[in-house]
Amino acid sequence: MLKYTFKGVGGGNDFQWCFSQVKGAIDEDVAEADIISTVEFNYSGELLATGDKGGRVVIFQREQESKNRPHSRGEYNVYSTFQSHEPEFDYLKSLEIEEKINKIRWLPQQNAAHSLLSTNDKTIKLWKISERDKRAEGYNLKDEDGRLRDPFRITSLRVPVLMPMDLMVEASPRRIFANAHTYHINSISVNSDHETYLSADDLRINLWHLEITDRSFNIVDIKPANMEELTEVITAAECHPHQCNVFVYSSSKGTIRLCDMRAAALCDRQSKFFEEPEDPSSRSFFSEIISSISDVKFSHSGRYMMTRDYLSVKVWDLNMENRPVETYQVHEYLRSKLCSLYENDCIFDKFECCWNGSDSAIMTGSYNNFFRMFDRNTRRDITLEASRENSKPRAVLKPRKVSTGGKRKKDEISVDSLDFNKKILHTAWHPKENVIAVAATNNLYIFQDKIN
Repeated sequence: MLKYTFKGVGGGNDFQWCFSQVKGAIDEDVAEADIISTVEFNYSGELLATGDKGGRVVIFQREQESKNRPHSRGEYNVYSTFQSHEPEFDYLKSLEIEEKINKIRWLPQQNAAHSLLSTNDKTIKLWKISERDKRAEGYNLKDEDGRLRDPFRITSLRVPVLMPMDLMVEASPRRIFANAHTYHINSISVNSDHETYLSADDLRINLWHLEITDRSFNIVDIKPANMEELTEVITAAECHPHQCNVFVYSSSKGTIRLCDMRAAALCDRQSKFFEEPEDPSSRSFFSEIISSISDVKFSHSGRYMMTRDYLSVKVWDLNMENRPVETYQVHEYLRSKLCSLYENDCIFDKFECCWNGSDSAIMTGSYNNFFRMFDRNTRRDITLEASRENSKPRAVLKPRKVSTGGKRKKDEISVDSLDFNKKILHTAWHPKENVIAVAATNNLYIFQDKIN
């Protein structure tokens, strides 16, 4: 399972982040199944879910503020752990379906229980996470140990009573949505009507109702009649946060299509088409690969959307299709290293991005366990490192800088010294507060802002 849990505190938009606590043992050998593959806060931010390559989901719950330490924030501790997916085998296609959790999406809380969707390459599951702190005792037809009683020995009628017990958190599968995707699922997104959600694979997007498991509606299909004519694939998709008829999907060609489900049942023709013209002078062999969009996220306001390609993050105004309104370079210093990154397949890494609760800052990952944060108001940015080293309580995280050539300054790291096996692909930002979760291999780092 997760080997470490890091807690931290820091400043708000000035990006003064620091550690406050480190939990867990240190283990240098990382099992493939323990690598975190997705991170997601729920709508309130009180729960944080992670999925890993072993098909497991770990949910962390934020503890209540202590009366003894009224100015301290609650820590995230393990709340529930369960096996979401198991490895399967498609006998018709002779393909192994791995158990890796590709995405987790929370549903708005309707009652005391919590619900989330989790998916691997083929199957989506709806899970209910509930608490139980009482048990029934005093049955008529069975003993306390569960054995059936002899009916002829029952001489009186007992009324069962509820007795307190230790708190138990149960995760139970409520729905299983299967057999709808020929290709690997890369995205799931809950609609703003809270009744439907979409799932996307390389060539198709399906719309599901949360109560119906045996059928879905195909709303996008870009599969050509002849697969040799295939020029692009769908890389990510998301529903609009307020308009249940609007969704976007991105492609490996670096384009984004916004679709309106009111226009047609099959959204083959987009309502809006977002693409930034390529500078011919900068075109290279790797241009098409690095322009592929790995993640797309609507802002909480619904006015903007953010896309992540290999080298940059772009913010688009939904009312302007011809170019992004903001572009942030994540690791431009790697442009000279694209050849070696292509050879070791790192150029195909899919980095995610996320907004803060007020849409004023964005965060995304990089290599060497670096992650980048950008303040949209001041246009300032910072590079921080998620590391076990220097993880003393309340030790301020020092900004990191990468030297691209010439004389290297003190505290700078050479671009040739970066460890490309250490990468932060998955990040999440608390929907209401400055609390961030960063996944690095099998480590989960959590930092939060400082209380004065």
